[in-house]
Amino acid sequence: MSVPPRHPSLYEVNARVHLRRLARETGRSRAALDDIPDAWLRGLSACGLSWIYLMGAWETGEAGRRVSRSNEEWLRGFHDLLPDLREEEICGSGFAVAGYRPGQDLGDPDALARFRERLHREGLLLMLDFVPNHTGLDHPWVRDHPDYYVHGTEDDLARRPQDFIALDLSGGRTVLAHGRDPYFSGWPDTLQLDYGNPALREAMIAEVRRIAGWCDGVRCDMAMLVLPEVFRQTWGRDAQPFWPGAIAAARKENPEFVFMAEAYWDLEWTLQQQGFDYTYDKRLYDRLRSGDAGPVRDHLRADPEYQRKSVRFLENHDEPRAATVFPPDRHRAAAVLAYLSPGLRFFHQGQFAGRRKFVPVHLCREPEEPVDPAIEEFYRRLLACLNRQAFRDGEWRLLECGPAWEGNPSHDGYIAFAWGGEGEQLLVAVNYAPDRGQCYVPLPWTDLAGRSVRLRDLMGTAEYDRDGGSLLSPGLYLDIPGWGCHVFAVEEER
Repeated sequence: MSVPPRHPSLYEVNARVHLRRLARETGRSRAALDDIPDAWLRGLSACGLSWIYLMGAWETGEAGRRVSRSNEEWLRGFHDLLPDLREEEICGSGFAVAGYRPGQDLGDPDALARFRERLHREGLLLMLDFVPNHTGLDHPWVRDHPDYYVHGTEDDLARRPQDFIALDLSGGRTVLAHGRDPYFSGWPDTLQLDYGNPALREAMIAEVRRIAGWCDGVRCDMAMLVLPEVFRQTWGRDAQPFWPGAIAAARKENPEFVFMAEAYWDLEWTLQQQGFDYTYDKRLYDRLRSGDAGPVRDHLRADPEYQRKSVRFLENHDEPRAATVFPPDRHRAAAVLAYLSPGLRFFHQGQFAGRRKFVPVHLCREPEEPVDPAIEEFYRRLLACLNRQAFRDGEWRLLECGPAWEGNPSHDGYIAFAWGGEGEQLLVAVNYAPDRGQCYVPLPWTDLAGRSVRLRDLMGTAEYDRDGGSLLSPGLYLDIPGWGCHVFAVEEER
């Protein structure tokens, strides 16, 4: 098994959608993990990716599918996306887990283990989901351990029917809570686990240990919901910390096992301190989306170790497609900033092709869409950059951008940073503003003095020869259109 770089890249694949598409493309009635070609895996590895996140790999129960197939609000969205949608293509949410067993759609019971072995042969690691906050409606614990769940009263059900459900269990009619976060109504295909119950915490730690035998890391869905302070806010119940014990238990048997947290509400640092290797960087995504360079630049001033553990993304299965959020020029600028910054670089299947239609996690078919050749070429170049050793394992530093002349404020739109390592010197400069701007960027490498230097743009065809001393002071002069960018390799002049 290969060791990932300090700043790895991850590719999310919707397991059920991908296998349905593969079946259509090969003319089969169904496809399993064994049918995914080695050449496809080899191609992902060649792009410099380190992780494959296989989303929706666990068993979804019939009760969850019934909810997905009957919720009128969801159905309207499903049919807007796919007017010819068949009921069998509504497979239930991959996050309403009925058991941490590989779903039947993946193949026979050993298919997931074989898939992981194939990934390892190509130098790739496997990440799967762990959903700590809730289970599906027909998880075995509902029948065997109803005390593992948050209970309600008939009055709770009457006042908040969106948050509670009555079930006929062996002890009689029982009101249980749906899984939820403190700001939204319950998810009707789930039941809320009770982290105030020590037995439940131990049972979930055992689940984490078992999952660690299937994969090399887990993406922990809404990881902050089980923090004691959040659990208390949501349910009015005290709970002991869960994550430090769960992470330690998994690593006792698998020391290199990786935990990635879906995290919001500025709780990323808290989760990192409790042992998470990586936490979602939703704040950077929101700031890139706002289109203002200042907050993005300030965000990149954070503690280096915090940044190394941040997950940079422009889309995923919870966010809209990047091609619909960012106009083309800003899409490219945002991608350069997000993915060439330090941390884990998270890509979503379809992103490289410029897909625009968001597919809910309840479906196992996606609409047909044309490839955007300009976006595809851009990501081809960006991934080639990420294959360079300095971007994967090098040292990063944010650079200051000064005014090109007195009274010209356009340097405020610039964000620039440098990477160095393994004999490489790389400069990233983005004018993250709608208008053309100018600035000087002093480069950080003192060994440039007395040398003739060539700046070669890895994202385009431009090449510039400069005196190395002038790049130190006053710095590299840049005059870039709005949302323009350069990724320069700083090399000896040929």
